[in-house]
Amino acid sequence: MTSYSISEINDILKGELIGYTDHKIEGPEEIKKAKNNQITFIGSTKYSKFWTDSEACAALVCPKSVIEPGDNRAFIRVKNVDLAMAKILELFSPQTPVFESDIHPTAVIHESAIIGKGCKIGPNCYVGKDVELGDGVVLYPNVCVFDETIIGEATVVWSGTVIRERCVIGSHCIFHINVSIGADGFGYRPSDDGRGLVKIPQIGNVIIGHHVEIGANSCVDRAKFSSTIIGDGCKIDNLVQVAHNSVMGRSCIMAGHSGLAGSVTLGDGVMIGGSASINDHTTIHSGATVAAGSGVMNDVEAGKTVLGYPAQDARAMLKEWAVIRKLVKNQ
Repeated sequence: MTSYSISEINDILKGELIGYTDHKIEGPEEIKKAKNNQITFIGSTKYSKFWTDSEACAALVCPKSVIEPGDNRAFIRVKNVDLAMAKILELFSPQTPVFESDIHPTAVIHESAIIGKGCKIGPNCYVGKDVELGDGVVLYPNVCVFDETIIGEATVVWSGTVIRERCVIGSHCIFHINVSIGADGFGYRPSDDGRGLVKIPQIGNVIIGHHVEIGANSCVDRAKFSSTIIGDGCKIDNLVQVAHNSVMGRSCIMAGHSGLAGSVTLGDGVMIGGSASINDHTTIHSGATVAAGSGVMNDVEAGKTVLGYPAQDARAMLKEWAVIRKLVKNQ
């Protein structure tokens, strides 16, 4: 089992060591569950009250913390507790599943596919005609990559994911289990005779930038024409829908159960809260935030936070709710 002294951890974090513990640290844990061989974190002063009863031998603390660690216990004061804890988690991250062979004999790979150096392709994967995999791409068991798709170096694709034909995926991406990339966009029109629906062909593709992470069971649909685009550094949670012809800028965040309807445009750094929904052909400009559960019907200005259904300026909506609450109480 990997373990570190408190001094070794502080050398990695380059924080301020307060106190000392001779316990070897064998992993991180939340403050209420930690044992005496574990390190925890106090990201805000409001959690300081839990330190006395915690069994943890060490904690990462924020600059505002004023509590003392106590006997045979230590603090490491850091500027950003969350980022420091991310480094701790990397230290103790367990090994990912092992490939006994780089390319499993049950994988089906078309003879025209180009496979880069160091790629790993698990059991029952399918790699189609004219697919290109960059160096170090990992396809876990039961991944399908269809014809003419390009995947950049060091991208990791977990089991059950399907990447449809002609998609372009960047480098250092992570797709978690059962992600769907490039399924048909949702397009139908009433037939001329009024007796059914006509499917609108979806002949575009999906383009995904570098360092994008997409959570389990999320879907990014192909465009009707041109491309559905996800910019560099975007992070998408589980159970998220990105519809056809939507365009996401750089470093956007979409939390679970949120969704973009067709032809939505997000600027850079947009944050979409859980279960929020965005109406089709809407633009949310750079730096804007959509609060959880909101429904956006109109364009949102850069840097603005909107809330509610239909969404409007967050402060205005909170004031409106406060007034309604007072009216109800006074009845």
